[in-house]
Amino acid sequence: MAPPHSLAAAALAATTAAIVLSSLLYKRKCGRLAARVQELEAALAAAGEKAASERRGRVRAQQSLRKALSEQEPRSDEARPPKAAAALASYPMAPIGTVQSCFSTRNGTPRQPLVVTLARATVALDPARVPAAALEGLASYSHCWIIYVFHLNTDLDKMWKDPARSKLKAKVRVPRLKGGKMGVLATRSPHRPNPIGLSVAKVEAVDGHAVLLSGVDLVDGTPVLDMKPYLAYSDSVKGAAVPSWLEVDGALGVESIHFSEHFISVLPTCWMHAKQSLYASADEFQDLIKQVLSWDIRSISQRIRPHQVNMEGNADDHCSEEADEDHEGRACSGVVYHLHLEGIDVSYRIDQSSNIVVEDAALLPGAMGKHNRHSYLAWRDKLGSGIL
Repeated sequence: MAPPHSLAAAALAATTAAIVLSSLLYKRKCGRLAARVQELEAALAAAGEKAASERRGRVRAQQSLRKALSEQEPRSDEARPPKAAAALASYPMAPIGTVQSCFSTRNGTPRQPLVVTLARATVALDPARVPAAALEGLASYSHCWIIYVFHLNTDLDKMWKDPARSKLKAKVRVPRLKGGKMGVLATRSPHRPNPIGLSVAKVEAVDGHAVLLSGVDLVDGTPVLDMKPYLAYSDSVKGAAVPSWLEVDGALGVESIHFSEHFISVLPTCWMHAKQSLYASADEFQDLIKQVLSWDIRSISQRIRPHQVNMEGNADDHCSEEADEDHEGRACSGVVYHLHLEGIDVSYRIDQSSNIVVEDAALLPGAMGKHNRHSYLAWRDKLGSGIL
């Protein structure tokens, strides 16, 4: 039997060897971890530098593009001053979506937002440009801003393709001034230096890439450039002032609106063929018509010298200039006006005292069987009862 001191020495030696081995293994592991950390730090630094380099490249490319656009030769014979040329940078933009509205033509589309509360539209966003996640949180706002293009302006070709021939009108006729002129930038006229519109609308629902709005003043097919939430604390200005000519009550209002028995009888039939819309019933659609016509939707020229406009927008001389002068500008009884809503042609008359009689309704060509994938029926289950 080995003496006790020998066993103790052997145990101590074994313990020392284990400690030394553990220390070596720990150092080796720490070395490997340190090397891995250095590799990851180097990879992260390289990725950061690559991202920064790409960002600098994009910035340089954008600056070069703006510089090239601003240095383009003027198309007119008159040379621009150097400072003016440097300021004329161009910023190309592409629509992110399209409006599907109850208003199929400019005639009848409200001149301002929120005045026709039943006016509904869907903004269908392009999935290739706007992911659905970009709309998260929008439904929590009551209203939003829509920035869009006045795509039906008749001077767009000249404005974009041949700017030298496009002469900006400094003053435009204002409906509330009965044809009187005002500086274009002091109005909401669609004919502007850049045909960009700004409207506020009520957010009814958001689903995927589609947003249902109400109170809109947007015509069907309008290209949308952007949408932003309405912020009451900053967008609503207390004590904001407007010119006196905008404060006149009822300047564009009508005296009364009546629906003929014939219109009431034919509307349900038209509705049955055009019910794939943003309206639940023919009665609700009739309320929409009343809201739209409660503001005189006729153009200034139609009010001053009453005449009918056909679907192509050409004047139809039901009243001659001599007749207008004889009646001192009063409306001719033979003039029938048309309002196109949700594929239905609504015809009406308005007398010299601004009393309207809605006479007839007819289905527009091509409206039958046309399916609107963002119709009321498509939204109804998502909205729940009583929301609209």
